[in-house]
Amino acid sequence: MICLDPNAPNFSTADAMADKEWTVEEVAQMEQPVEVDATDLIEGDEAENAAAAKDTNPPPIAIQKRKVSGLYRGITPTFKIDLRVDVDGKRPTKRISGDVYKVSGATVTYFGSFIVNKPTLVVNASSVTVSGAGSFSFVTLFPVVRVTIPRVAVFAPPAPAKLVFADATGSVGSTYSCAFVSTYFRTVQYEQDFVKGTTPFVSYNTGTLSSGGPSRTLSVVSSYAEAGIEMQPSAAANEVAVSGAGLDARWSNAELHASMQTQFSLWQNEAQWKVWLLVATMHEEGPGLRGIMFDQMGKQRQGCAVFHDVIGGNNAEPQRAALRTYVHELGHCFNLLHSWQKSLAVPPAPNKLDALSWMNYVQNFPGGATAYWAAFPFQFDDPEVVHLRHAFRNNVIMGGSNFAIGAADFDAQPFFEQIENNSGLELELEARKSFALAEPVVVEIKLYITDKRGRRVHSNLHPKNGFVQIAIQKPGGQIVPYMPLIQQCNEPELVVLDETNPSIYSSAYIGYGKDGFYFDQTGVYRIRAIYYALDGSEVVSNAIDVRVRSPLNKEDDQVADLYFGDEQGTLFYLLGSDSEYLQKGNDAFQEVLTRHKKHPLAVYAELVNGINATRNFKTIEADKELTERAPKPEESVPLLKQVVAASEDDAGVDNITLNMTARRLIRAQKQAGDKKNADETAKSMKNFFQKKKLKPHVLEKINSQVDATLAEKV
Repeated sequence: MICLDPNAPNFSTADAMADKEWTVEEVAQMEQPVEVDATDLIEGDEAENAAAAKDTNPPPIAIQKRKVSGLYRGITPTFKIDLRVDVDGKRPTKRISGDVYKVSGATVTYFGSFIVNKPTLVVNASSVTVSGAGSFSFVTLFPVVRVTIPRVAVFAPPAPAKLVFADATGSVGSTYSCAFVSTYFRTVQYEQDFVKGTTPFVSYNTGTLSSGGPSRTLSVVSSYAEAGIEMQPSAAANEVAVSGAGLDARWSNAELHASMQTQFSLWQNEAQWKVWLLVATMHEEGPGLRGIMFDQMGKQRQGCAVFHDVIGGNNAEPQRAALRTYVHELGHCFNLLHSWQKSLAVPPAPNKLDALSWMNYVQNFPGGATAYWAAFPFQFDDPEVVHLRHAFRNNVIMGGSNFAIGAADFDAQPFFEQIENNSGLELELEARKSFALAEPVVVEIKLYITDKRGRRVHSNLHPKNGFVQIAIQKPGGQIVPYMPLIQQCNEPELVVLDETNPSIYSSAYIGYGKDGFYFDQTGVYRIRAIYYALDGSEVVSNAIDVRVRSPLNKEDDQVADLYFGDEQGTLFYLLGSDSEYLQKGNDAFQEVLTRHKKHPLAVYAELVNGINATRNFKTIEADKELTERAPKPEESVPLLKQVVAASEDDAGVDNITLNMTARRLIRAQKQAGDKKNADETAKSMKNFFQKKKLKPHVLEKINSQVDATLAEKV
């Protein structure tokens, strides 16, 4: 609770109750000018002369009153409060909120936050009073919040706000005088870097092409300013120079995260109002990925990237798309979900496919991209503005709550068995019946049609793309969402499912995510998923049970200990990394391969290290030089051959992962100049899957993927 000033005077409501009580909807009248007689503004003989000529003088002068919304700050020897008043001005949300900090000598620590969602406004010519019961992140005996601000002329300095915490009877707990700080509700330091060869976005005039809302020139900074957030560029955008020849222009998630930790000069592994954006070339997944909020490890949401090769260009359309992508990815750093993920909120709400927001996908909008852009006013929707301005500090600050925690609490109800499904689609999960403790848990996801007339669906079923959500019921009964370590903002790639192509598949490692390890104890787990269809349908999968087995011997325990760790989980998710910040995880994997190379779970260390060795690895160094480590086929080939051999004997990875691994092995063999063995691996894989008696369209896809890998230039 807060009891900061025991000698504070009692707050009386008598004067306020004598004034007119306004509804929140009437608050706009606060902005009307107050009429003042001209004779009231002069003194002495001039006043007498003016009074004598009053009947012939012009009408009274109208004096505009200053708006009261903005950030106020109160400081005592023991506490500091940032108070946000939001009742007038641009897009008022009709709320007050605040963050409380404890002061101890020369240190300040975060104490908690509060918000009043439905305040009462009392407005008269001299003051504005906003009051109501608050929601607090901490326990308090004084939950009623009351703020009184004098109304002053627009040319006068802003008046301080009087903040009072009281109980339901009117007894006062504490009182503060809060000085006006800013018209912005929150301020963030924004650092942006760009790779040589890319051109950072500057601004776009929204009237250039047909759109909703008024025409104005918007930058990233001014777009957030319209939402009440001040983005302070930390410096001019820094160019990252490219050193060396033959650099791979495509970026992996591991490279992005490693570069942020070395390059983001403001980065710290703690909560802070600081964010980094990198203008990169292209993601390794190709032109379908416009941007990514990749920083979901440790203290999350501090970094994001946009891909210039996809969104760059000087014409109006790419400039418009670039503005949306920059603002969208930074929105994730503020812990904003996609508009179409709202069904996970508590209480659950419909997915907002029709949201006119930066956070929607233009293709999701009814009528598609053309309809979206024609109506889009270039702004966040109302609930998002409330979140940006008033969410509890840790739910919005970079490095605070993990992504989606505080943005939307998890509701398990949609994952219960559906009573009716007329979508024409079915979602099916498959997995092995049991896993060893610390063994990576992988599920196969299958979407197929039940309506032979066909359906258009998203081709990306991996949970990282957001179109599939997985829930896990733990042995104790708790139901939690699987939250991917990194959620990608892909352009929705659509495919038609029909009689010739009745299903699509994906494989997902769900053992580790933003909440750590999900299968970290022995027992039976139940897994279910939802697919979010294009028409808004939520297609619920079957439920599958998997058992995590107890270790059978000392070596099982030792390998489990070596695999459990956040760095190891991150490496499993990323399929390896050169980052110095993940060195302990790499050391643990190397110990498995050295001391426990014959253990059945060693195949996963071989997979991670082998995949990482097949690729180039870029890092932005502290001197803003981009360096790249070349592929190491001499390391990757023997490791991946071990994975393929174990998996062909049904003791390694699942079929979808095996397909990916075999193609990486083919690529590594070609990198080593060993085309003969690359051809042999391709032939072996085709034969292996042929014996599996897969559906013709599935086998055809696997064969085409293998042939494409053989044809690649290395």
